[in-house]
Amino acid sequence: MPKPVVAIVGRPNVGKSTLFNRLAGERIAIVEDKPGITRDRIYASAEWLDRKFHIIDTGGIEIGSEDEIMLRIREQAELAINEANVIIFLVDGQTGLTTTDRDVAEILFRSKKPVVLAVNKLDNPKMLDNRYEFYELGLGEPIPIAAGHGIGIGDLLDEVVKHFPAEEEEEYSPETIKFAMIGRPNVGKSSLVNAILGEERVLVSEVAGTTRDAIDTPFSREGQDFVIIDTAGMRKRGKIYETTEKYSVMRALRAIERCDVAVLVIDGEEGIIEQDKRIAGYALEEGRAMIIVVNKWDLVEKDDKTAHRFEQEIRKEFPFMPWAPVLFVSAKTKQRVTKILDAVVKAAENHAMRIQTSTVNAVIEDAVAMTAPPTDKGRKLRIYYATQVAVKPPSFALFVNDPELVHFSYERFLENKLRDAFGFEGTPIRLLIRQKS
Repeated sequence: MPKPVVAIVGRPNVGKSTLFNRLAGERIAIVEDKPGITRDRIYASAEWLDRKFHIIDTGGIEIGSEDEIMLRIREQAELAINEANVIIFLVDGQTGLTTTDRDVAEILFRSKKPVVLAVNKLDNPKMLDNRYEFYELGLGEPIPIAAGHGIGIGDLLDEVVKHFPAEEEEEYSPETIKFAMIGRPNVGKSSLVNAILGEERVLVSEVAGTTRDAIDTPFSREGQDFVIIDTAGMRKRGKIYETTEKYSVMRALRAIERCDVAVLVIDGEEGIIEQDKRIAGYALEEGRAMIIVVNKWDLVEKDDKTAHRFEQEIRKEFPFMPWAPVLFVSAKTKQRVTKILDAVVKAAENHAMRIQTSTVNAVIEDAVAMTAPPTDKGRKLRIYYATQVAVKPPSFALFVNDPELVHFSYERFLENKLRDAFGFEGTPIRLLIRQKS
């Protein structure tokens, strides 16, 4: 199940970025005493009362005319409404209630989404009575906080967590392969989904997924059940959605959390950009299997070495996932589209692969015999025992005399030997170094 999303909404200069940093536990957003200084959406993960969730800092309001500022604030609120499970509406307890606060409150009230009203900058007990005027907004009890000092944050999060959706059971069988089309907007994800389904001609149904921003499309091929998780929210109507990519990373995150295999779609015409790498990094952090699909290959001027050069560029830009297969396809002409499902199946199988302990130990023993572990100040690394402890992704525990002696280069060597022995194409694997007690 994807983590709930909490959006922090409010007019400029009420302390949204300060609260975001407090909840995230580190200074991620730029904080400056100037309205609109946060230039971009920033996302982070947090946890409270054993519930993990995403938070969105909805800064980014540019300075212009008063009409323009109000338009941007309205856009921010509407975007947050679409993405969030719970909205923290932040107001300034020192400035007091403003007309802009009332306007934003009206938008939030109409949304029918859970809204928690937080009155910021009440670090002086004598100022606590300032919160009472915010009852006028009709959004429930105003919770006094001082984000800069961490005052009242626990009370705020207690209220936020109450509104999280109940954790749901998985609605698909364990044998069903769930794969998500991820990537930045306008790279052709939806066209690829349509091409895959049109090619197979086995569409069963199309139902809303467990998140409002994704469409789950179950189908079957040759007896194997699949679910495509398509981030449909990326192609919603309206000028706001056409002119901004502000929430595409969050949609990708939520799709990644629900899938077995992430299909990273790259625009063959435009090439690789920073956001492609950022989205791939999220999938890797979640331990998902992954394949890279270069779409719009029909539009690329090419010779007999173009694909090879493009793949080399991918390996250079994505050095953290050399195990991910690369496909060059065209959703428009259907070129090599059928190979996507073949790659997804193989990656999913490797993602769920389990190896017998005796076989794992034999591979590690051979690796150590081939290349002895390095010594450090006369101390030698000894690997006593290895066993697989998890799947999705395959994870192996290595019990050693001292974890500090395991240099990252030797760890990478052992990972490569496991890959040489078992393949694991399309999936990350994890080595967990443990000290033998």
